[in-house]
Amino acid sequence: MKLIIDSGSTKMGWILLDGQEVKAHFVTKGFNPNYSDIQTLESLVETCHGASLPKDILSIHYYGTGCGNEQNCQLINEVFHRQFPQAQITVTHDLMAACHALLGHGKGIACILGTGSNSCVYDGENIVERAVSLGYLVGDEGSGMHIGREVVRAYFYGFMPNELHQAFENQYHLELKVFIDELYHGEQPSRFLASFAMFAGENQHHPFIHDLVKNCFQAFLEAFVFRFSDCKMLKISFIGSVAHHFQGILKDCLDENGLTLGEVMASPAEGLIRYYRNLPA
Repeated sequence: MKLIIDSGSTKMGWILLDGQEVKAHFVTKGFNPNYSDIQTLESLVETCHGASLPKDILSIHYYGTGCGNEQNCQLINEVFHRQFPQAQITVTHDLMAACHALLGHGKGIACILGTGSNSCVYDGENIVERAVSLGYLVGDEGSGMHIGREVVRAYFYGFMPNELHQAFENQYHLELKVFIDELYHGEQPSRFLASFAMFAGENQHHPFIHDLVKNCFQAFLEAFVFRFSDCKMLKISFIGSVAHHFQGILKDCLDENGLTLGEVMASPAEGLIRYYRNLPA
């Protein structure tokens, strides 16, 4: 019995795998140890353990955003160990989830385009090169946060065409003071900004939004893909809701830069199930 968890800042996917059979698959709110208190995760694990998860889980595989440093991994390991003392627990970062789900044991470039963004080169077993991730304040190019930020910026600065400006106003009724308060005093500003990417998704065929999103993806390629010397020789695969919902614009952007699009997944669930089913017992 294996428990596979993929945690982003916005949502967390839980998969309970018994041999080849998926016994449970559900989604809860996400967790990022860089922004959230560890007690938030403790409460979440305790609730799921009591309601949905059996006690005889033998191994737990946790992939999480914010798990790029050993201290965060250790904290998360301890939380699960208290609830599942008999289980073997592995905690690693969400980039490895993207590699396992998208590439399995194949070689390629795996990218994350969700609330945040990241990328790496995978040789079929290990990450051999990875980009520098600077977080939402400085980086996360191409992400939902980046797109949402550019949408709100265009709205308040008056860059949007009139019909889009009116549509945004009717949908959000967003006042500048409320926006500033939430941005600087809210719990998760990156998630707040990313929520406005939905407007871009609903209007992506409008030339203004199309170009806005494409520029965000171009910035992603420059920060996260061109840094890899063999990027034009490898397929570039993506995981995340942003990659999934804007994959037409994403493909156009890659094509124009002489890059080859591989697989695109909204979430790693299906790919992770396939990966763990194919592992030797």
